[in-house]
Amino acid sequence: NSSLLEKDLYKVIDGASVGLRLYRNEPDSELKLPRGVPLELRHVETVEGTVTDSTGATHTVPTWVKVRFRLSERLLLRDEGGKLAAQLGNKKLGQSVEAWLPISAEPLTGGGFTLSPMPVSALGDSIVAWAQPIGKLFMRLIKMVIVPLVFASLLVGVASLGDVRKLGRLGGKTLGLYMLTTAVAVTIGLIVAHVFQPGSFIAEADRAALLAQFGSAAEGKSEAAAMAPSAMDNVLAIIPLNPIESLASGNMLQIIFFAVILGVALTMLGEGEGKPVVNFFDRIQNAMIVVIHMVMAIAPYGVAALVAEVVGTSGFSVLKALLVYGLVVVAGLALQATLVYGGLVKVLARMPLIRFMKAIRPAQLIAFSTSSSSAALPVSMECAEENLGVSNSVSSFVLPLGSTVNMDGTALYQGVAAIFIAQVFQMDLTLGDQLSIVLAATMASVGAAGVPGAGMVTLAMVLTAAGIPQVGLALILGMDRLLDMFRTAVNVTGDLAVTSVMAVSEGENLDPLTPEADKADPDRGFEGRLDHDPKPVEPD
Repeated sequence: NSSLLEKDLYKVIDGASVGLRLYRNEPDSELKLPRGVPLELRHVETVEGTVTDSTGATHTVPTWVKVRFRLSERLLLRDEGGKLAAQLGNKKLGQSVEAWLPISAEPLTGGGFTLSPMPVSALGDSIVAWAQPIGKLFMRLIKMVIVPLVFASLLVGVASLGDVRKLGRLGGKTLGLYMLTTAVAVTIGLIVAHVFQPGSFIAEADRAALLAQFGSAAEGKSEAAAMAPSAMDNVLAIIPLNPIESLASGNMLQIIFFAVILGVALTMLGEGEGKPVVNFFDRIQNAMIVVIHMVMAIAPYGVAALVAEVVGTSGFSVLKALLVYGLVVVAGLALQATLVYGGLVKVLARMPLIRFMKAIRPAQLIAFSTSSSSAALPVSMECAEENLGVSNSVSSFVLPLGSTVNMDGTALYQGVAAIFIAQVFQMDLTLGDQLSIVLAATMASVGAAGVPGAGMVTLAMVLTAAGIPQVGLALILGMDRLLDMFRTAVNVTGDLAVTSVMAVSEGENLDPLTPEADKADPDRGFEGRLDHDPKPVEPD
């Protein structure tokens, strides 16, 4: 569906229910479309007209499109009373019908408009249709092991600490460092946005087009942000009312809380009563590691399908208009990964950045392709324990917590996005406004787990805190999915950097994977804990 392919298809799931109208020749010859029938309308020709948006600007847009569709068996079976068949005369099953489709243009507040319906590429739609099931299969297989792995490993890790005071000390240090790196990330985002001024590169025509294409989606994100729970509600929501329901729904914060409490309780029971339960969950954890390696056998195909879907649905025309903005976000993420995390692992974990990056690349690859820190969590734990030498007691506590509350890449992205939108609307933000962005983005990253569609919804909350119009979300929605891949990879990198620092602070000696060791044994870090591991597939 990218701009490299011709937009020649109007795809409608149920034309009648969404008010789609088709006409044979004149406005009074509307076709009687039955409900519940999907339609694929092929473009034939276009008639253009002019519309005026809310700012008074005039734009040339399609007003009528001539389309062609085939009479399907489902369409004829749903034709109550033969009304459609009577209108079409002698047309039979499988034959083509030409009709006129009116295109509506709705003006948006702040300029621009939305066109409905919007065309896609028939070839691109076909490619995406083939790629989506493969990508979804890969995602479901990875997500399948997340809950049992996190619960089992966290419970075993907490129980193996043996000292409740040690757990409290580790938790305090972890949360403190996570919050610090997030605040630094937002600050870096503000700095790079001010230095490179990405908003100045958006032309008025591109601004109007982006508002037109994504304006309705932006309004939905704003409504979701308005309904988001308060900070206190998010804190209370950490405590599960029903732990079984939390496990079934995959609520990570509640799972972490319950696993920690149960792990502490098993420790207090002592060796006699608590040890058998801990051993049971230790074996569950080992089994989940083997399952992960089985899933990784199809990683190259799953990653390729996920990336193809992103490009196919976003398109290159949107990416071209937002190219400078996207490059600024990626530059900020690169600074966060190299300067901030590089400094942490070099100074506090006493490890060269190159070795660290080499050791965690499987987790980065999964995070990049899935855009999900939780989906990358099983591989992150393997990288921490097998490649970096972090103990299970530390990794099983720090990493699940980080995948939920540590969103450095997302926070940096929100800082850049807020300044970018302000620049496009030619707003001058005060120092107080920018401090509000830092505080709001830092706090939102901690509460993001309780908000549906966390990234864009929390960005709407950040924009509100700084007094920036939320309609500006429409300017960046087109590139959000692609940039989500980069920022999730940085989120996971931050989780593993903090995990390494916490391990050293607890007196552990890390054993990172060296280039020489990787060359001598390429399978290191992918092997499981049983003798009959399946042979893994190299991620790159």
